[in-house]
Amino acid sequence: MDKKTSRYIKIDDWYFEIKMVRALKVDDYGEPYSAIANCNINGETMYIDGLLTKDDATFTGKDFKTFYKFAHQLGLESYSYHRYQNGLSTTKEIKVNHLIDD
Repeated sequence: MDKKTSRYIKIDDWYFEIKMVRALKVDDYGEPYSAIANCNINGETMYIDGLLTKDDATFTGKDFKTFYKFAHQLGLESYSYHRYQNGLSTTKEIKVNHLIDD
């Protein structure tokens, strides 16, 4: 995995804390994207909110792994998301294992 990225950046006498991220699925930034998600970070966990895909595209296993890598890179303990699958509302929580992935 990639090296850890700090969620806290100090400039002068201010700390900037990353609490919200917008994720875009696109080959090149600025081009039209095929999916978008808002990620809210609270403590050591992230909630993927508002995941939308273009033209009813599916959220693939590769997409899932990308969000796992992002959570790992930020040093988070877990992330979760809510979805409707087969007409049922479900919330999934994924633990990020730092011992195995490092």
